[in-house]
Amino acid sequence: MKLRKIAAVILALTMLLSITAVFSWASFDDIDSQKEAFLFGKGPEINGYSIDYRYYSPVKENDNTKYSLVIWLHGFGNGLKEGDQLDANDIAVWAKEDYQQRFKGSEGAFILAARSLEEKGLFWDNCLIYPLRGAIDAFISENRENIDISRIYIGGYSMGGKMTLKMAMAYPEMFAAIFPVCPYLTPSADACSTISSIPMWLTSGVADYIANYYSMAMTVWKNVISQSKVAEDCRFSTLTQTAYPDGCLTPTPHHSWFAVNYDMFSSDKGDYPFMKTVNGKGETVNLTYPDGMISWLSGFTSEYDGSVAYDGGISEAYNAEESAFNVIINYFRNLIEYFLSLFR
Repeated sequence: MKLRKIAAVILALTMLLSITAVFSWASFDDIDSQKEAFLFGKGPEINGYSIDYRYYSPVKENDNTKYSLVIWLHGFGNGLKEGDQLDANDIAVWAKEDYQQRFKGSEGAFILAARSLEEKGLFWDNCLIYPLRGAIDAFISENRENIDISRIYIGGYSMGGKMTLKMAMAYPEMFAAIFPVCPYLTPSADACSTISSIPMWLTSGVADYIANYYSMAMTVWKNVISQSKVAEDCRFSTLTQTAYPDGCLTPTPHHSWFAVNYDMFSSDKGDYPFMKTVNGKGETVNLTYPDGMISWLSGFTSEYDGSVAYDGGISEAYNAEESAFNVIINYFRNLIEYFLSLFR
């Protein structure tokens, strides 16, 4: 019972921080009107679970264009009820016309923002890997005339960054590129070998005490690059401070997803505040507006043939189920490591 109370307190604090982030930046780029362009969808029930999602469609009347598909996964505390996955971040900005035009090949993309079933106590646990894949497969089938299956990308923040890596490890053939943000996961080098051919853009803040930069983000980067066959195409953006596009600091240093939401640029179309980006060879990457995250993503294609997955799974090297207990333990472990990092 005490454990449940602790979990409830942490969840409430996380939700409060997320809500603060939304209200402190809600006026930028008319987010609410962008959210209205997202429709409701739901995947098939698989192994007792069905993933619902909000999605944006770029398809116009009598349109036979093949568009990219971006899957976006929310963080801890942002999936308690339907629609929450759009309220704690600004991914809806990617539905704006000028952002859509940055997608190469089609000048547009579907955006599927999936929701973890947090009301069931699930925070992108392994048991949701196959139901999420089932929802993606069904969505592609429903929109087969307009989705370019060679341009499917997946990204997300915190717990969603964790699930981004897990989905890529489970189904490396499906994704042309991935973009985990402050991922709450430390996969081994062996596990990362399954995504050795997938370009990755990782983003994290050095002061992040939830998904610790040193023990988590740096470990992900080191292990991915040690196995990568496309290291020159991979990128790692480090935020010395975590801010909105205007340079104002976010409520916590964990909110590094706002950099990604605004395509890695500041509100005046310059470099994102407090950010440095390198590639897998350690070379500095200088971004020139408007070629940011979206341009990078859509520059990659896969050889995915559209096959539906009938067996859910994940690399044997990372098959452990996360329990609520482990989530709590890791949270406090990272909090301690954050304070220790201040003295490094």
